[in-house]
Amino acid sequence: MLSEALKSGKFVVTSEIGPPKGVEMREILSEAEFFKGKVEAVNVTDLQSSVMKLGSLATCRLLIESGVEPVFQITCRDRNRLALQSDILSAYVLGIRNLLILTGDHPKLGDDPAAKPVFDLDSVQLLEAVKKLQEGEDMAGNKLEGEPPKFFMGAVVNPGADPIEPQIIKMEKKIKAGAQFFQSQAVYEPEKFAQFMKKVKGFGVPVLAGIVLLKSAGMARYMNKNVSGVYVPDPLIEEMEKVEKEKRGEKSIEIAARLIRELKGLCQGVHIMPLGWGNKVPKVLEAAGL
Repeated sequence: MLSEALKSGKFVVTSEIGPPKGVEMREILSEAEFFKGKVEAVNVTDLQSSVMKLGSLATCRLLIESGVEPVFQITCRDRNRLALQSDILSAYVLGIRNLLILTGDHPKLGDDPAAKPVFDLDSVQLLEAVKKLQEGEDMAGNKLEGEPPKFFMGAVVNPGADPIEPQIIKMEKKIKAGAQFFQSQAVYEPEKFAQFMKKVKGFGVPVLAGIVLLKSAGMARYMNKNVSGVYVPDPLIEEMEKVEKEKRGEKSIEIAARLIRELKGLCQGVHIMPLGWGNKVPKVLEAAGL
């Protein structure tokens, strides 16, 4: 279990999967096979980048049935507090024990900008709501029937944000609200990440450094321009640019493995976001010596 692995002090690896835009699950479940025995748990994204897809809840259940421990990502963007609490209770009944709480991207960034955002709660408030559910009450103070649910709750942090202080303040608030582990935004600058980890060392909560597999130099430049707090240094972009198209996968594995080796002594694990390249995760771990 993810909670036990992190509590044991071992270097933990998690990964990530995105549900399909439709109901065909064969490809996703096939990708999940690459994670078995290689990673501790697999995040299931919740309408990532505000793109309409199959739900995280159903996908998490199918992962459990195929022998993979899921992390149920749930965002505040699309549901009010009633629906959020209801889906979290539903997750528990379906055997899901890990949550990753996010505020979520605005719908204007997605594939249907006409969608109305909800944002009834933010990530800190939702963490507090789950904490109350675990104490046997809903947000309004109404008692739950029977035994209350118990979850292992995670949140996100952006160690590359500038200035970093607001991220650290929010991280403290999330811990107070019940966050038990953190997964970070993509890290490509280990030295900057090391400085961040020095500042949050006293919090005593595990941090998994985010590793996004680079697919091309163009993708790296796009992230530099559009993803707040993520910077891919020029030497890495040049490495991707110099290789032939058919060898980009190998170069991506090499870069990810190198980053993991550099980050290993700084944090409690890594969260690998393969963006559809799940088949490359075992190769990354092998190259990183994990």
